[in-house]
Amino acid sequence: MTWWLWLLAGLALLGFEMLTPGGFFTIFFGVAALIVGVLARFGLAGPAWMQWIWFSGLSIASLLLFRKPLLAWVRSRDVKRPDVDSLVGESAILLEAVPEGGVGKAELRGTSWSARSVDGIGLPAGRRCRVARVDGLTLWIKAD
Repeated sequence: MTWWLWLLAGLALLGFEMLTPGGFFTIFFGVAALIVGVLARFGLAGPAWMQWIWFSGLSIASLLLFRKPLLAWVRSRDVKRPDVDSLVGESAILLEAVPEGGVGKAELRGTSWSARSVDGIGLPAGRRCRVARVDGLTLWIKAD
């Protein structure tokens, strides 16, 4: 097989990897095809049957050696979102007064939240309160 066909196949396989959701399979076959194409261009890959052996060996070896670490690296870079349930019991400061049975604003972890009183009583602005539960974007609080 001519060298430019290996390069074309490698680019096509890399493009296919970008179109498919993160399995990281065809990337190794695409890179192996590019390597075989470069080797064939400089006459280092041998005859066609040897090029196919290079391609198969490089593809399988790189898949077995690099796929698991690559997946671990990508997953470790995922954005960690705080667990909303971990907010229960934390201390929030009221930015706006919470009227009886109404909604006010509270600050928790540097973010402004809607706040309601668990007991239904009014709470003044600036007061420190404990989070009793979280309902969507609303903190249910009670006075300390």
